[in-house]
Amino acid sequence: MTDMKPVVLHEGVGRTKVSLSAQSMGNDLIVRLFNSQGHIGAVALSEYHPGEKRASTSVLTRFGHRDDSIAYMAAYRICRHLKKPVCAIAGIHLDDITKEEIEQIVKNCRILVERYLDRP
Repeated sequence: MTDMKPVVLHEGVGRTKVSLSAQSMGNDLIVRLFNSQGHIGAVALSEYHPGEKRASTSVLTRFGHRDDSIAYMAAYRICRHLKKPVCAIAGIHLDDITKEEIEQIVKNCRILVERYLDRP
């Protein structure tokens, strides 16, 4: 999967709709997870270690943001699958968000990552 054009996928409806865009940068991959109020909330960088057969992931989170678990999940999962460096940027904002909406957004992000990996 060396896409020069961005891949864009969407999941969910209404307030819990999120999008994933992915684009190659050389042999590496940049992935964004966002909603209609997207921003940079957290950035995760994951690198695959062939000898150890594992991925190592680091996360930076902006003050007051809680996008780190989504960025980590995306970078780690995609890196482990594709065995190449992945930078995931997550920024999902929703005013007056409920616990149920948070759970649905996280679920939608997981679905998007799997749909991305299942592409031919």
